[in-house]
Parts: sequence; structure tokens; C-alpha cells
Amino acid sequence: MSKTKSYHHIVFATKHREMTIPEVHKKELYAYIFGIIKNKHCFLKRMNGIGNHIHLLVDIHPTVALADLVKDIKQWSTNWMRQNAKFQKFDSWGEGYYAVSIGVDGINRCYNYILNQEKHHLGHDFLDEMEVMANTNQLGWFPDDWI
Repeated sequence: MSKTKSYHHIVFATKHREMTIPEVHKKELYAYIFGIIKNKHCFLKRMNGIGNHIHLLVDIHPTVALADLVKDIKQWSTNWMRQNAKFQKFDSWGEGYYAVSIGVDGINRCYNYILNQEKHHLGHDFLDEMEVMANTNQLGWFPDDWI
């Protein structure tokens, strides 16, 4: 029997980073996204964000490709939000996403980082956050990636 742990920290933003996810309704969106992740046989460890982006900590099932998981989450949640009057301002998700693998020793730090997103963004802009994350993980940094 195969045993795996494939934790990934995934971040994606709304189109043009517009604040189109109302704080009062984000838990409904998160529940919907949780259902997508569960249906793909993946395990959601933590999800949080603010009105223009979402962070996920997911243990991805070995039969699921990271790109396919993100594509399905973005595609299905877009359709759901466009049909839901609570997300009237939502147009779509931005094109790209950020994802890095997380070792078992980094899970708690990532979990707490995602848990405290609201406090974090009282003093940090989303693009600044993504630039630090990209540079820390040796990814190329291009602000236009987040349009």
C-alpha cells in the first residue's frame, strides 16, 4: 500500500486583485471549495484569505496533479460565485497561482500563517506578500503575474 504526504501551499487571487469576496460570505465560498478538494480525494489542512485572494494548505492525493486541482477549484468556484447573488462583484479569478511544496516540518508554520491572514493584511499589501513568498522560495517575481 502506498503512503504519501504531498502538502502544498497554494495562493490564487481575484482578477485584478479586486476585493470581490465579501467577508460576510467567504465561509460559504470556503465550504464550496472544501467540497471540490474533498471530491478530488485531497485533504484540506487550512484555508483562509481576504477579499482578493485565498491561501490553501492541501495534502494532494497522489493521483491528482497540482495544476488540475487548482484549475478545478478556480473553474468550479467561478461558476458557483457567478450564480450566487452574494458574490455580485466577483468577475473571475486571475490567471495564475502560487504553489510550493511544504515539508512535514513546515506544516505548522504554514498553517498558522494562513490562519492569521486577516491580521497579516492589516499591515501588508497582497503584492508585497507574494513578492516575499516568491523570493523566499526562489520563484521568479513578476507583479504582472497577478493581474
